[in-house]
Amino acid sequence: MAVVIRMKKMGRAHRAFFRICATDKRAPRDGRVLEELGTYDPSVPETDARAVLNQQRVAYWLGVGAQPSEKVAVLIKKYGPGGTHLEQQQKAIEKLKGPKTVPPVGPAAPSKRKQAEEGAAAEAPAAEAPAEGGEG
Repeated sequence: MAVVIRMKKMGRAHRAFFRICATDKRAPRDGRVLEELGTYDPSVPETDARAVLNQQRVAYWLGVGAQPSEKVAVLIKKYGPGGTHLEQQQKAIEKLKGPKTVPPVGPAAPSKRKQAEEGAAAEAPAAEAPAEGGEG
């Protein structure tokens, strides 16, 4: 049996989510899998936190001859055993787990409506003042 490591598409329309699986080469893309090895979520804002792999199981399947697909091979090179982006991945995951920072509350910005009312109010007395000065 030829084993491949490829992505299994899940999620909904316009919100894809992928599981990285070891599967029989003859099985359909979203069909029966031998083992799930990790996940890939392209909607995560931190690029290095998108792929999460089970390092030991990926190493096992590669050791017994499983062939990764092109996309999965790139993810394994970056985030697999001995990957090139493991430190960045840990930092990105910690950043996502941490509390979200909210900017300090400052004075409320005036709305366009208030600015227009203030501008009209400032123009009205200025227009009346020269008329009064000309009469006296």
